[in-house]
Amino acid sequence: MSAGDWVELLLPCARWIATYSWSEYLQVDLMAGITVGVMLVPQAMSYAKLAGLHPIYGLYSGFAPIFVYGVFGSSRQLAIGPVTLVSLLVSNVLSSIASPTEELYTELAILLAFMVGALECTMGLLRLGWLLRFISHSVISGFITSSAIIIALSQAKYFLGYNIERSSKIVPLAKSIIAGVGNFSWPPFLMGSIILAIILLMKHLGRSKKNLRIFRASGPLTAVILGTTFVKLYHPPSIAVVGEIPQGLPKFHVPRGFEYAESLISTAVLITGVAILESVGIAKALAAKNGYELDSNQELFGLGIANICGSFFSAYAATGSFSRSAVNHESGAKTGLSGIITGLTMGCALFFLTPLFRDIPQCALAAIVISVGISLVDYEEALFLWRVDKKDFLLWTITCVMTLFFGIEIGVLVGVGSSLAFVIHESANPHIAVLGRLPGTTVYRNIEQYPEAYIYIGIVVVRIDAPLYFANISYIKDRLRQYELIVSETTTSESYGERIYFVIIEMAPISYIDSSAVQALKDLHQEYKSREIQIAISNPNRKVLRTLSRAGLIELVGRRWYFVSVHDAVKACLQEMAGLQGCVPWVGDHQGFAQRQLRQQRENEFSPTQAPLLPQKV
Repeated sequence: MSAGDWVELLLPCARWIATYSWSEYLQVDLMAGITVGVMLVPQAMSYAKLAGLHPIYGLYSGFAPIFVYGVFGSSRQLAIGPVTLVSLLVSNVLSSIASPTEELYTELAILLAFMVGALECTMGLLRLGWLLRFISHSVISGFITSSAIIIALSQAKYFLGYNIERSSKIVPLAKSIIAGVGNFSWPPFLMGSIILAIILLMKHLGRSKKNLRIFRASGPLTAVILGTTFVKLYHPPSIAVVGEIPQGLPKFHVPRGFEYAESLISTAVLITGVAILESVGIAKALAAKNGYELDSNQELFGLGIANICGSFFSAYAATGSFSRSAVNHESGAKTGLSGIITGLTMGCALFFLTPLFRDIPQCALAAIVISVGISLVDYEEALFLWRVDKKDFLLWTITCVMTLFFGIEIGVLVGVGSSLAFVIHESANPHIAVLGRLPGTTVYRNIEQYPEAYIYIGIVVVRIDAPLYFANISYIKDRLRQYELIVSETTTSESYGERIYFVIIEMAPISYIDSSAVQALKDLHQEYKSREIQIAISNPNRKVLRTLSRAGLIELVGRRWYFVSVHDAVKACLQEMAGLQGCVPWVGDHQGFAQRQLRQQRENEFSPTQAPLLPQKV
């Protein structure tokens, strides 16, 4: 690699800097960066409160990590910073270790950002991003939906005017809300409800009309300004405010509290997973829309460096935001400069505006969080899954219910475990199709999908639609043996008089075969040979054929029984059968054995004169 390639690999920002068009990009990047910055300032304070931290740490999390990501991140539109899900996870784990009022709580939140960054960097450097492909989208959707409900309920205390038990489970939250209803206060409830309505209305207008797009980004800021103005004018004693916020940029300091690192590992892994799923998913979608390639592993590394550096400037864990990234894209952002401008906007807020934040109502910040929570409840996804795939709907339901009633960690663990269980089950029980010949062609297709396809008496063509390896070979072997035995049992029936002489295995879909599968095929060959049944192999790829050759299976089966196509194999079997006494290969208009079994299965009828049903994996 050339020096330029190394620079682009280590510093992805060099790609857009080298081709930056100041006349074309600067204005849109400037407007997008400022727009997202205006949106981020109130959101950052709200999310910090959700995490159990002072609002200033939300502003810090929206400052240093943004600059670092602008240099090392590969997405040009992703807007990173504090987000709701990560904030909820931080609150959930740290509240069991220390009180939010203690300095230790803040130190552990910063340490957690360092640990998350280290994990993200490690995954990026080792190129382990592919591991997340095993987590179903339905699991992610179910987790986000249930978390959004918990997030909204956890903020209810700022609306209701009394404290609520801090919990990530819906039952304790509901009990606490009901138990304290006697302390209900109307002023914060009315103000919070009005502010929430304003935010939702502006968000709706921004989405529905292009010329009002700025409303979506400015909704939180508008609501905060209105709430703060009301507090300054009337000083209502029953409405809690943010209070004093330190002015100026965060100071450099090394994260502390490493003696608690062991108890934070599981949460760091969970936050890393959530952060990656959010960020990489958004970044890939935005890259596709804007016509450039995105390296997932480089993205992980960029996020990791941003969190590590952010932890040295009092930031808690940051990741990509759905809402801010969408606004950044819709505002026309072309390069990572828009993110750097967002960071500068946040820096200006820290330098000049923090005295104005003192009178922001707590219920206004809570309204911002609740508005985001409402948008995260993905009921449309649940309805879609119910219509399309009941299995995915089951995964969605399991994850959502477990997260709501047993907590975030249990919900994620059960959801991911269920997703992996489905993957393993599908891998260990692959689809096996019996093939028949389409009339007037030499094409062979699944007789379940093509009822008009016919088969030859004495010949069975089977296609295995998966790699053959230790986890699924026993299932495949049992299916082949079961099919042969069922057909053999019908040889005593005068009405059928059919018997299998050849089993042709179509190997075109098989991309890989391991030693366990090879040994199983050897055993199957010996079993078939003892019953005078010949195996034929059709169309294996070079890799599979090389493995079979090294294992001695080619010589064992016989070189003459390896074919380029299914039709070649069938013709050879027919020629061989022509010399067998009492066996006349037949092709005609009436149905062969497999067709009769499929018809019988569809009609769901059983009688003593009919052959047993052929087990089929549809």
